[in-house]
Amino acid sequence: MVWAIVILAVLALLAIAVVVLYNRFVRLRNRVDNAWAQIEVQLKRRWDLIPNLVETVKGYAAHERQTFQSVTEARAAAQRAQTPAESAQAEGILSQALGRLFAVAEQYPELQADENFRQLQTEIAETENRIAVSRQVYNDTVLTYNTAIQTVPGVLFAGPFGFSKKDFFEVEGEAREAPRVAF
Repeated sequence: MVWAIVILAVLALLAIAVVVLYNRFVRLRNRVDNAWAQIEVQLKRRWDLIPNLVETVKGYAAHERQTFQSVTEARAAAQRAQTPAESAQAEGILSQALGRLFAVAEQYPELQADENFRQLQTEIAETENRIAVSRQVYNDTVLTYNTAIQTVPGVLFAGPFGFSKKDFFEVEGEAREAPRVAF
């Protein structure tokens, strides 16, 4: 009889431990999803600013068609990206295209003096900083989540409960730097 009570107590403790572990995984996964949503908010803000920037530069440098087209195509590709890895790659290409657009803009002093252009430059620079902060928060959250599901006891339960590793949001090479904004 005593053995039965001990076995039931052990089983109850194990059940409670599994529920607590499962709930922890859910909380961490939800934090990852929330952090990704914050990145998407900043990326959308960036995407919304780009057409205005392109149109402003076009008014002064209409013959730079290839540059405008590459920015527009990069923006469209970034908007189509579905996963953090795809987004990181697309955003890197977009950052490079924006850098080329700003390089073109530097050739036009009257454009540099345009108040609308300067305001757009400032907003894009601020947005780039927000993206960097959001990316750091997301990557920290992913690190915590991945560590929880890859260490004992989480590794024993994560797979059967459907929890899998999340990708980091890593921007490659020279795209790691925000486009240079000069006045």
